[in-house]
Formats: sequence, structure tokens, C-alpha cells
Amino acid sequence: MPQRHFRRNVQNLPPNPGADVLRYGWEKENVISLAQGEGCAPTPDFIIQAANKAMCEGKTHYGPVLGQPLLREEISTYYKRIFNVDLPPNRAFVTGSGTTAMHLALTGILETDDEVVAITPIWKNLLGATELAQAKTIQVPLDYDQTKGWSLDMDRLLGAVTEKTKAILVVTPSNPTGWCMSAKEMQIVLDYARARDIWIVSDEVYNRSAYGVSHAPSFLEVAAPDDLLMTVNSFSKSWAMTGWRLGWLTGPEFAENFIRDIALYDNMGAPTFTQFGAIEALKNGEEFIAEQMTLWEGNIDLLMDWFAQKPNTYISRPQSTFYGFFKVDGEEDSLGFAMKLIDEAGLSLAPGCAFGKNCDNWMRLCFAVSQEKLTEALNRLEKVIG
Repeated sequence: MPQRHFRRNVQNLPPNPGADVLRYGWEKENVISLAQGEGCAPTPDFIIQAANKAMCEGKTHYGPVLGQPLLREEISTYYKRIFNVDLPPNRAFVTGSGTTAMHLALTGILETDDEVVAITPIWKNLLGATELAQAKTIQVPLDYDQTKGWSLDMDRLLGAVTEKTKAILVVTPSNPTGWCMSAKEMQIVLDYARARDIWIVSDEVYNRSAYGVSHAPSFLEVAAPDDLLMTVNSFSKSWAMTGWRLGWLTGPEFAENFIRDIALYDNMGAPTFTQFGAIEALKNGEEFIAEQMTLWEGNIDLLMDWFAQKPNTYISRPQSTFYGFFKVDGEEDSLGFAMKLIDEAGLSLAPGCAFGKNCDNWMRLCFAVSQEKLTEALNRLEKVIG
């Protein structure tokens, strides 16, 4: 079918090199993949059993577009218990994945030629959501220091806002760097956005994956109920539910009807029975989260010890998430390096070019796996970088 039959902005979507690497690795035999953002643990039985019970009880029909009332109430309870935030159920919108939540948020607020100021490195799908809305992304990269790690230049971020800016897009904790925006920084950004009547869209999918604390800071902890703020979250990471495609979006009360209308034309809401598994995840998932965090923190120690023996590499200990973001002297083409690792070492990693500008000499490694698998992956990496 000729390309002209598709919308111009769809035709002009830039390639997704991260997806290209995944597909290339899947075509090969005996490849260890640490390129995708998920752990090796299956969804816990207590979550599966709750969803199965719901199916057996006939909860397989259409449901409310913005989610089962019981799940929206449980999300409200969860925010009070974990974050000490009062979030009424009508400000929680259940979605078919965190990605869908982001699309609903950006589709709802962006018009053609609007600008979104985004902190990078950032997951490519979020940039793609902006491009599909025919808006423009202004990328503001984090700074990197080998000793201090990743940091945000607040003046650079706020200086990127123009009269065309509709939203500031933040991913905190950051995929792929593990950087977290502090509560103080959130307050600065919030005050600035309030004064200019622009949105903050905060992807907080990894906020239960912060080390040494119960959770990473959330914009909901500093915002007022009517602020122009939407936060994105997901059941994928902390509860090992990537394949369930289930997430949620929070916003001010006045956003509820708008998000409902968009979701109605998108997919009419998340699958009914899966939401009863999600309720169980929020209610009884803390022990599982703690177990996962213990595994991942041990893997960070292994990872950092390994890279410490490689003087030609650069990496900082992540504050959160389950990614090691690193670079190797002499490897400036991350996509080419990623393909080389698959061909020569049977190892699939995500190329830095998939995360925005100024990242082409970086690589992302997902360490949410067993220590045995991580050790074997690092042994394969050593074959290439020495």
C-alpha cells in the first residue's frame, strides 16, 4: 500500500532503534536479552488467582471506561498509604498500560505545533506520543559527571520554555539513567508551570523502584488538587505485570470527562478481569516489591563492581529503576555497537540513541534478572570490550 494513504506525521515518524535491536536479537539463537525493560520474575500467584477468580465469576464483559470503581478506590487508598496523598477515586483513571496513559494525557492537551519540554534521556515511546500529536519536543538533557552521576540544570530546563510550550514532560525516576527529581526540584518546576498556566506530565512508573526509601518523590506530594498535573503509572514494573498491559493516569477532577471521552474512542478501557488482579497487587504486593528490590540492589553491587574493573567504561550507581546506563571509550555509535554485541557476543542491549539526542554513545542494560543471568551477560560483554 503506498505511503501516501497514511497521515504525513505517521509517515514521518522517526525510526525506533530500540525496537529494531530487539527484533534483530529475536532473529538470532542463544541471545541473552537485557534490552527490554522487564524483570525475569513472573506475576505473583496471588495476583493471577484474583484475576482468574474474576474470570470464573463472569467478570469478562465491558466495564466502565475509566476503570472498575473498586480499583479506582484502591488506587486512592494506595496513594494515601504509601505517599500520604489524598487523591479521590475520580482523579484516578485506569488505562490499558502506562504507555496508553501517556498517550491519553498528551492527546488530551496537545494541539498541532505545540511544544513539549522534555528532560532526556527519555524512553522513545514518550517522544513518539508527542510526535503523533503533531507537537514538537524540545529536549533538555541531564548532565553527567563520573563522580556525581546524573543531575538536572534547572535554569536550562526552565529556559527552554517558550510561548508555544504546552507541557513539561518529566520521567522520574528516569528510564534509563536512574536519576530522580527531588521534591525541592518538583516544587520549583510546579511553581514555574503554575505561573505560566502550562501542564506538567510526570511519568512515575518507577517510583516504587527507588533504593533506600519506600518510594521516590511524586509530583502529587507537592501539587494542589487543581494544578495542571497529570502523572502516569503502571502495574508493569513493581508488580511484574508487563504482559497485562495495565496502568493508570491521575489528573485534576476536571480532566475526568475529557480523558473518558478520549479513552472511549481509544480502546473503551482496560480489560475487566485484569483489574481485579490489580486490586490484589495494590493491597498485598508490598512483600513482593521488597523481594524484588533486594534482588535488584544486589545486582547493582555486582554491576558496579564489574564496571569498576573496566577503566575504559563510565557508569554511575542508579538511584532507582533496574537499569545500568553506561558508555565505553571508542564506541560512539550505540546502534552499531548494539548490533555488534548481538553478532559477536549473543547479547542484546538497548542503544542510547533510542533515548533522545546526546545519548548516542550510551547503552542501557536491564539488570532485573537473576545474578546468574547477569553474570553470564557481563561475561559476554567482556568478550567485546575487553
